[in-house]
Amino acid sequence: MRNDPVLGALGISEFDEQVYRLLLLQPGQPLSETAGALGVNTARLRGAVARLSRLGLLRRTAPGKYEAMGPQAALTALVARHRLETEAALDGVQAAVADFAQLFQKARLRDPGRWVEVLSGRETVNRRVDELTRSVRTHLWVLDRPPYMKHVDGTPDTNEAEIAETEDLIARGVDIRTVYCPDSMGRPGRFELLVRLAEAGEQARMLPSLPFKLRIMDLRVAVVSLTGGAYDNIALIHPSGLLDALIELFQAYWGRATPLAGTHPPTDDKPSDEDLLLLQMLKAGLKDEAIARQLGVSARTATRRIAAVIERLGATTRFQAGAEASARGWL
Repeated sequence: MRNDPVLGALGISEFDEQVYRLLLLQPGQPLSETAGALGVNTARLRGAVARLSRLGLLRRTAPGKYEAMGPQAALTALVARHRLETEAALDGVQAAVADFAQLFQKARLRDPGRWVEVLSGRETVNRRVDELTRSVRTHLWVLDRPPYMKHVDGTPDTNEAEIAETEDLIARGVDIRTVYCPDSMGRPGRFELLVRLAEAGEQARMLPSLPFKLRIMDLRVAVVSLTGGAYDNIALIHPSGLLDALIELFQAYWGRATPLAGTHPPTDDKPSDEDLLLLQMLKAGLKDEAIARQLGVSARTATRRIAAVIERLGATTRFQAGAEASARGWL
């Protein structure tokens, strides 16, 4: 493991980096002991701690005690806020993230309780999940169902915000796989939005129901909701047998799920965009009330449009309509 200073490009001095490394290995160590280990006086150490705290690399856990924040999220977020002078400097810092993460996990493997990090409180949860999502680089695998959290600034999820976040991840080359369920469609217009995002690069599938919310990021950390009510209690699962099990669980649900959107039919006998959207929602298992909410119409109007599509296909039931639509290459 490298010990040479590498964070200078972020404006972090060699001494401050030494402090961060030591607190990664000794979480919660009193400042007096940290100063002794470094051979400096407490006043100098307090200056370094204050600077690292402002950068989001440390947090105060008790009077005179500080804990290092997880480097995967903290350092990646810090890199994103700085414009480095050369690409080589950026590569050096990014490569060092794995080394810092190894220090972070090495200390926590001594205590199995560190493999699972429980966070409570809506503001704390929102901020941490937002930080982790912004740091994603390779994988984002999700089991999606309510309840949904608000953003750090207090604003609720919107279609516009979801488009911006997903398109940013797609542009970064992130492998996005999401399993949705009918309960995911509570926000008007979301189904049509998800079809568009699937066409843009998100891999989206549907199941009739999901047992809980799950986000797996970079195959290194999983976020699991712990309560069925408000999304304000979560567990962060770090590399361990439990994380491996959650990855296997996601893959099992993914294998059972149905792709959200099919290809458009190549023939002249093809449905209108509205009819295709209706058929896709029916195939996904949405009820008339949920379809009406997605289209922004009354339940009676949605039922009437569904009946018209079924009649156009020459069917008498929804199942027959689905079979006929598939036979024609509509779905």
